[in-house]
Amino acid sequence: MKLFSPLTLGTLELPNRVVMAPLTRVRSGDAGIPGDIVVEHYRQRASLGLIISEGTYPSHAGQGFPGQPGLVEDEQLAGWKRVTDAVHADGGRIVAQVMHAGRVTHPETNGGYQVVAPSAIAIAGTTRTSTGKHPYPVPHALSTDELPGIIDEFVTASRKAIDVAGFDGVELHGANGYLLHEFLSPESNQRDDAYGGSPEKRAQFVIELVTAVAAEVGAEKVGLRISPAHNIQDALETEATDVHATYGTLVDALAPLGLAYLSVLHAEPTGELIQDLRSRFGGPVLINSGFGVITNREEAIAILEDGVGDAVVVGRPAIANPDLARRWRENLPENEPNAATFYSTGAEGYTDYPFYDGSADAN
Repeated sequence: MKLFSPLTLGTLELPNRVVMAPLTRVRSGDAGIPGDIVVEHYRQRASLGLIISEGTYPSHAGQGFPGQPGLVEDEQLAGWKRVTDAVHADGGRIVAQVMHAGRVTHPETNGGYQVVAPSAIAIAGTTRTSTGKHPYPVPHALSTDELPGIIDEFVTASRKAIDVAGFDGVELHGANGYLLHEFLSPESNQRDDAYGGSPEKRAQFVIELVTAVAAEVGAEKVGLRISPAHNIQDALETEATDVHATYGTLVDALAPLGLAYLSVLHAEPTGELIQDLRSRFGGPVLINSGFGVITNREEAIAILEDGVGDAVVVGRPAIANPDLARRWRENLPENEPNAATFYSTGAEGYTDYPFYDGSADAN
């Protein structure tokens, strides 16, 4: 089956096309330093075709959650180096997802830093911080002069992720309502300068940022994750024509760079929008259809056999089954994920899911 065949993504040779999604697990403590259980968690999953790390912040202001790891301090990079060494020792491949939370954070979470966004529009509702729940603050609208500094943060973090922390590449997080997605959405981006006001202008910041990172570390080591019309965290994209124009502009501008891949989160990957973007991108496209529902083995196989994408990105099955590639290849029983432990602390629900051993209680 194609799901278990090799795939080339830039400089990476994947032995199978089962990709571990970037999964927020908040196990890195107050200082954002990956420790022993983080090392073990990723090492256990080295047999997957590719591991995408959980979102890692490129600056302290970009931290979105308590317990989130960073790519800023030397100790954080050293912690990640232990992770990548362990994954590589077991024959795996791992890239760092570089994620700036934008307005999806609070000073109680990011150490008192100013919360920033394309426009001064707060998310409705509250966010959980280390001191309890608080309303999302009204963010500072980044000025045109401040945007190169944000790009530099991504460039620096990406370079350190590869050269210092030992990652095989980086995935830039342009999805799920965080900073880059906030620029793409007409709801969160209401600027009237060169970076807002039309689909073409809303795509411009992301184009410039991805281009800069690719120039620094090599396009063959850079992927981009997008989630068109995902409508999460108030980064709403509800007008189909506008969505197609925005992401069409983005993909058309990035296609000539020769990026390692484009990862797309969308509930209908077989639809016209995603398939048109895939055609326009021209390179490998990773499909993630399981945010609202869990992607199962049959769906993953069908995505590849039907030519919908080049690899399948999966989350909850990879959480619960460190040996997911083997289980899916051999059609073995699976462990069930325990949602109550997704965002907790410690090893429970993180490193204690069993590998398949053939016993009756393996599932």
